[in-house]
Amino acid sequence: MIGSAEIIRRARQAGIVVPAFNIPYLPMVEPIVRAVADEDCFALIQVARLEWEKFGSGSLEAVAEEFRRHEDPEHVRLHLDHIPVIDEDHRRVDFLPLIRRAIAAGYQSVMVDGSRLELEANIRATREVAELAHLAGIPCEAELGAVLGHEEGPLPPYEELFASGRGFTDPEEARRFVRESGCDWLSVAIGNIHGAVSKAQRDQKKVEARLALEHLDKLARSTGIPLVLHGGSGIRPEDLRKAFPRGIAKLNVGTELRQAYEGALRRGGAKEAREAVRLRTRELLRETYGLSGSRGRL
Repeated sequence: MIGSAEIIRRARQAGIVVPAFNIPYLPMVEPIVRAVADEDCFALIQVARLEWEKFGSGSLEAVAEEFRRHEDPEHVRLHLDHIPVIDEDHRRVDFLPLIRRAIAAGYQSVMVDGSRLELEANIRATREVAELAHLAGIPCEAELGAVLGHEEGPLPPYEELFASGRGFTDPEEARRFVRESGCDWLSVAIGNIHGAVSKAQRDQKKVEARLALEHLDKLARSTGIPLVLHGGSGIRPEDLRKAFPRGIAKLNVGTELRQAYEGALRRGGAKEAREAVRLRTRELLRETYGLSGSRGRL
């Protein structure tokens, strides 16, 4: 079976993307896997710490168990998303035990998020996780820059954020970070924002974001590794399609499918919610990302 590192490397070479779908609720796993297979493309199934802390995914082990029930090795792999060193509530997290648990549970790639740390501390934390991951034969994702949205309270005006470049990943810092941390994939900030997770804001439509594509070009040149775009929901489709051949090889998608699930659950019930997720996943893969039939290229 081809590993996650090789699949993402091939995606970068081919100029296409591997979407990574977040699982805030366990019943979302099966319809997402089925949709990916129906479109004959490739994706990651992933869960972040905040999704078992603030939503209904239970634990990283619960998601791994559900994944195994519906696993389709031709189309999906399992990824551990956002394990923060400092979380969205500004609490220090004991992150290494979570990484060890994920490796023991069979996750095929892992992510540590030290982006709220100073550069030196982020490098040190990422290096620790990368060494653990590489000993297990799996890749490590990291984050540099400020992809906002998970924090409590409203964001500053988006146009103000974009125009100022506030939080954008610095290309020279990224060059050093990749060299010294040993990470395999790097999540970057280029205008993308996370979906809100606070109870007061999680149902709101995301701001339509756009991407600083020339800045992305600089990051791709300075790092030389596959880049990751978090906050994939709500970004202008034309910007997404331009970003894939520029080095974005993994795209995180959470808010659109979570809101589809929650809305259908309120209106109809569990069966309707699963079907809403399946249909929306197929629509994204086919129409927004243009990935139908792309599995053979990986």
